Amino acid sequence: MEKKRNGTGFFQLNPPKILVLGFAAIILIGSILLHLPAATEDGQGLPWLDAIFTATSATCVTGLVVVDTGSTFTLFGEIVILSMIQIGGLGFMTFATLFALLMRKKISLRERLLLQESFNQLSIEGVVRLTKMVLIFSALIELVGGLLLSLRFSFDMPVGRAFYFGFFHAISNFNNAGFDLMGEFRSLTGYVGDPLVNLVVCSLIILGGIGFMVMSELYEYRHVRRLSLHTKVVLTTSALLVFLGTLFILILEFNNPKTLQPLSAMGKVLGSLYQSVTTRTAGSNTLNIPDLQQSTLFLMIFLMFIGASPGSTGGGIKTTTFATLLGAVWTQIKGKEDVIFFRQRILPHMIYKSLTVTMSGLFIVILVTMILSITESGTDFLMLLFEATSAFATVGLSMGLTPHLSPVGETVIAITMFAGRVGPLTIAYALAQRNKKEYYRYPKGKIMIG
Repeated sequence: MEKKRNGTGFFQLNPPKILVLGFAAIILIGSILLHLPAATEDGQGLPWLDAIFTATSATCVTGLVVVDTGSTFTLFGEIVILSMIQIGGLGFMTFATLFALLMRKKISLRERLLLQESFNQLSIEGVVRLTKMVLIFSALIELVGGLLLSLRFSFDMPVGRAFYFGFFHAISNFNNAGFDLMGEFRSLTGYVGDPLVNLVVCSLIILGGIGFMVMSELYEYRHVRRLSLHTKVVLTTSALLVFLGTLFILILEFNNPKTLQPLSAMGKVLGSLYQSVTTRTAGSNTLNIPDLQQSTLFLMIFLMFIGASPGSTGGGIKTTTFATLLGAVWTQIKGKEDVIFFRQRILPHMIYKSLTVTMSGLFIVILVTMILSITESGTDFLMLLFEATSAFATVGLSMGLTPHLSPVGETVIAITMFAGRVGPLTIAYALAQRNKKEYYRYPKGKIMIG
């Protein structure tokens, strides 16, 4: 009897599998292009492993690099990287939908399900409209950010080069990628005390990291005069993390002669603010990361692990996950049953999912750190932990280890970036067999906790 070919057919791929394979395909194409002689200044192209690593870092909007972007690649190579950053940041399904809309094609139910998975939405209702707003918001934000940065860079370089640099760094930072063209792995350290560069790039990072659903609700607030629970939690948690991160970095680095001490009062605040914001998984930096105090580096590891918000260009376990776990702990301490945010109850399965995401992330970071401690023997442990967390959370900050990774270490970090961008749960859903309905439940059992 012939198998019925419908949405649940054996050969039909589910949305998580399509997303995983889609990102893998983009990385493969990018790796081939970066391997071409035309991609590098020396005319030899990147070695295959370096090409795969760079393509993974760009597509997964991470920013970890084994070669200096500004001095290694030709214009062709840089455009390839920038294209992967844009596609990886917004999601390949966003651009597929754009082409379908331009061709006046109807968006099918299956495509809507893919968009729902891509943007991490709870339902498919309004997902096509959200996709259109994502494209419009992204274009406008990158345009404004690019023009402002171009104007500032024009004081330091020719206008044409300033225009290119401005838009490259605007797109890179809005997508939380952290790639830069300044050369010598300097990132934006030359602009540590510059108010315009700091405030523009920080704004780009924050807007890219709060999530497109949040941006959409903020845009419509003037009409509807209400915000969803998700948006309230994202904005509150993000603001607290940025503020507390800035405050603690300022305190910890205030007397560090290699970072904040030589700067003016405004420079100290801007330097602290930027390093706090960039842990939202952006990856660019204005202070030299290896020069930071160990306490500051450990704080940044914690902030990187939390990362950005759901449905954004950033990684990490996400701000809402962290807030939900904090809420659950506080509820348990107070002896209550329900986790309450803004007078609304969080459903139990949300708490379980938050715990699953966090434990999965911790397991990956611990495992990768253990592997690196073997493959990169002799390297400081904090440097290994920093690198592993940065890769998992798709941040892109590094203490200088990335260019010196062994081939095995480079491969492990590339896989970690991929897992961090796609998401551990998405990969698990893609690999797992479809669950069958259970028709029975086991009796209750009790164990002692704590």
